[in-house]
Amino acid sequence: MQMDRRTLMKGATAVVTLSLVTIPAARAETGAGVDASVEGILNGRTPSETGLTLDMPSVADNGAQVPLTITVDSPMTDDDHVTAIHIIATDNPVPEIGTFHLTPRSGKAEVFTRIRAADSQQILVFAELSGGDVLQAAAEVIVSIGGCTT
Repeated sequence: MQMDRRTLMKGATAVVTLSLVTIPAARAETGAGVDASVEGILNGRTPSETGLTLDMPSVADNGAQVPLTITVDSPMTDDDHVTAIHIIATDNPVPEIGTFHLTPRSGKAEVFTRIRAADSQQILVFAELSGGDVLQAAAEVIVSIGGCTT
């Protein structure tokens, strides 16, 4: 089968048009997804903005690999430790990036990972403590080349 230039251009135009129509629709849904994710983590609790550090670059050249380090000020004893750390990207097609489960045997409440960011956005981090409290931190990242697609 041979394809002429006109057929190729029609196909390319259709793909671009379709992506322009579907991307805003997917992004419109993420606001509700972020709210649902945050509510699921908080479960009626009010988070504190102390004791949790989110370290990540303010500008990422490539959204496919945005490094971040999360550190929680916790003694990590049987009675007082971090049970979970949650990462949410507010503008990704799927906002829930991941959850790390920790125990006192983890030794230190610190995780390092690389995430994919679709676009410039806010990254939210929540740490759940064994006593039932929740800590939160947020940071903005400017992404030059997006790392997620819908």
